[in-house]
Amino acid sequence: MAMSHARSLRSVINSMELEAVGVLVSGRRAFSAKAKKGGKGGAGDAPKASILDKEVKSTTVVGANILKDGTDPKILPDSELPEWLWHLVDKRPALSELRRKNIETLPYEDLKRFVKLDNRARIKENNSLKAKN
Repeated sequence: MAMSHARSLRSVINSMELEAVGVLVSGRRAFSAKAKKGGKGGAGDAPKASILDKEVKSTTVVGANILKDGTDPKILPDSELPEWLWHLVDKRPALSELRRKNIETLPYEDLKRFVKLDNRARIKENNSLKAKN
């Protein structure tokens, strides 16, 4: 009996010491009072955005450098950019539009696109027929 009192007295003393340092005691288990902000893991470890001058952001393409020892390229005026660059955003005709036109009168680029898109459509159709069987 005296031994059990000693154990319970020891646990009460230990729990008082733990509560003094911020640990809540429930029975024999100890739980942390609160998690600290900015600890391990979570969104607190996300890298902070670098602060760049507005002037630097407006004169260079930030993040476009792919070389280890290189620098970010400068933004050039439109007059100094190559002509082919502006044709990359041109809308090209779809397969249905190309099928409506006369194949013999199509320009070479459109004819090449028609053959490519037609082959792709035929392959997809054959694959779907094989999948059904």
